[in-house]
Amino acid sequence: MIGKSFVLENVKDFDLTDVLECGQCFHFQRVDAGDSADFCEYELVSRDKILHISQENNPDGVRLVFENTEEWEYEAVWKSYFDLDTDYADIKNSIIKADPRLEEIINEHNGIRILRQDFFETLISFIVSQNKQIPQIKQVVKNLSSGLGDRIDVTMLSSISSVFDAFFPSPEQLVNASEEEIRASKCGFRAPYIMDAARKVYTGEISEEELRKMDTDSARKKLMSIYGVGEKVANCVLLFGLGRTDVFPVDVWMKRICEYMYFGKETSKSEIEAYAMSRFGDVAGYAQQYLFMYGQRHRIGL
Repeated sequence: MIGKSFVLENVKDFDLTDVLECGQCFHFQRVDAGDSADFCEYELVSRDKILHISQENNPDGVRLVFENTEEWEYEAVWKSYFDLDTDYADIKNSIIKADPRLEEIINEHNGIRILRQDFFETLISFIVSQNKQIPQIKQVVKNLSSGLGDRIDVTMLSSISSVFDAFFPSPEQLVNASEEEIRASKCGFRAPYIMDAARKVYTGEISEEELRKMDTDSARKKLMSIYGVGEKVANCVLLFGLGRTDVFPVDVWMKRICEYMYFGKETSKSEIEAYAMSRFGDVAGYAQQYLFMYGQRHRIGL
């Protein structure tokens, strides 16, 4: 596969930087200089795949180049990962109808998509995310991979040098690791949470297949049976690891944004979540991304 690439021309409703940098995934790195508004390049790892991908903005749309990738791999892996079969025009229209105030921010960031990520890596990553900033989360994910995951065969890559050396560890690899080895990733107090999650997934007590068959409330409760997993982390896993776009994760910033925009007073996270799911329905998860950006733009809660 060395030297091969797959190209998509005139892709609509897609922006690679917005997709990767909005806090839904953590196993990636920007590898270009970042000095052009019309070009970006990233390396990312998912399951047992590593991808170099670049975006060039053209008048007719976005040009995506998948390095070290042939068409069969794009069809089998990356089309689903980037959710490129979904019509985001309809999703954005639904959000604007539910709250016209979001139209400007949606038009400005019209390329956000919800990634279809590996369930287990998403679970561990959002356990790690508690009380950490995105650069710290990314570093812990990289450390866990380097310390406990399978090595990446760099001979299968092109001349582009890789910033990653290992895939994310499997449940078995984490179960067989000591607490000391897991703490070496700089995950801190989250080590016992990671160990409990890995054990429950490895033994089948937590099953991705069963979670996908459950209704959203039941799946959330099941995820919250993992030591250290609260409602916010469970909702993030449901949205980013299981594709439940009707959920609405509420952290401290989303709480402040929604209180300002919809309530005008102190409001519980559960009440905010219920209101958002009622207002936005099946697109609540997408709306959450734009509400966060709206809050940043208008400095709500900062």
